[in-house]
This record gives sequence, C-alpha cells and structure tokens, in this order.
Amino acid sequence: MGSSHGDADLREAQRHLLLDAAAVMRRRHARGGDGGTSPNAAEALANVLEGVARSEPALHEIDRDEAIALAHRLVDDDHPELSRMWPA
Repeated sequence: MGSSHGDADLREAQRHLLLDAAAVMRRRHARGGDGGTSPNAAEALANVLEGVARSEPALHEIDRDEAIALAHRLVDDDHPELSRMWPA
C-alpha cells in the first residue's frame, strides 16, 4: 500500500467528516438552535463545510485544517463555538 493510496483514504475520511459535520450543524439548528447562532449563519457554515469537502475553488482560502478541526468539534459536540470559523 503506497503513500498515495493512504493519502486518498485520509482525504476521503476527511470529506465524510466535513459532510457529517454540515449535517450535524443543520440538525442542531432544526431542533431548536445551538446557543445563539442564527439560522442563516448555521446554514452558511454548513455550506462552507460542504464546499471544503468538495474542494470548491471558491473556498480555497478557507483553512482546511481548521475546517476539519471544527468538524470534529461539531460531530463530538465538543464546544464548536471555540473554533475561529464559528459564526460570530
């Protein structure tokens, strides 16, 4: 198993994590909010996470590592509001 195969597996796992986190963000907000984030901000963040997962060119300025860290926080419900990417 070469390095490129491992890199592809990691990239795919990260893609799934980002998509899962977007779904979590939407579900949280749908069931009554997430502690002050507006519906528009929650949807915008979910869209950004999905865009990073799809490597959309318009989102290349987004720090992918920060997006992945936020995705972990969202999925684990571990204070995602502490992320630099969290909507103000």
